[in-house]
Amino acid sequence: MTTASGHTDAIPASRVIGTAVYNTSGERIGTVEDVMLEKTSNSIMFAVVGFGGFLGIGEKYHAVPWAVLDYETERGGYVVPFTREQLEKAPASSIDALTGQDGAKARQAAFAYYEVEPYWQGS
Repeated sequence: MTTASGHTDAIPASRVIGTAVYNTSGERIGTVEDVMLEKTSNSIMFAVVGFGGFLGIGEKYHAVPWAVLDYETERGGYVVPFTREQLEKAPASSIDALTGQDGAKARQAAFAYYEVEPYWQGS
């Protein structure tokens, strides 16, 4: 089965982690560092995107709703519909903080900031 953009429904997490993330202007803004899964609903909570820094020093980690990442074959990475400025102002944390409280606090902050409809509330 494929998605609306023609991609397959399933992808191994090992292929996602380490993939570049770009904004719609084509600017590389970071890398997918991890993916948070919600076991009870079988959903992907969010992607952990590393942004900024050099060799891991000063890097910020953002919870980005999985639904907004769109893979573009031409770029070999994911594209998010946000500007660099939006991402710089987004909630950022350490990876440990993003996973604390089962990731719920980071998930709620990310979905509110990016104005993405929460998947856990249904349509």
